[in-house]
Amino acid sequence: MDEMNHEEMHYEHHHKEGCCGGKKWMMMKHHGKKSGGLYCIAFLGVAVYYIQHATTFWMGVLGVAKALVWPAILIYKVFTLLGM
Repeated sequence: MDEMNHEEMHYEHHHKEGCCGGKKWMMMKHHGKKSGGLYCIAFLGVAVYYIQHATTFWMGVLGVAKALVWPAILIYKVFTLLGM
């Protein structure tokens, strides 16, 4: 039997079982909902935090914009601290 990585085994399992009609793009869309939900909850939490701490309307608008890109800002700060 050939060596298969985890993604290939997952694809084979769902192709045989009929999940998502055996279409890889549908499986990725279907099975990626957990991380999307986590991002949504994090976005809402960060947006509420920034809006609560805003002193003006435009600071609140800036806070919502920051809430959209907070993962990129976080990674940038981590890489800066690590000296990368």
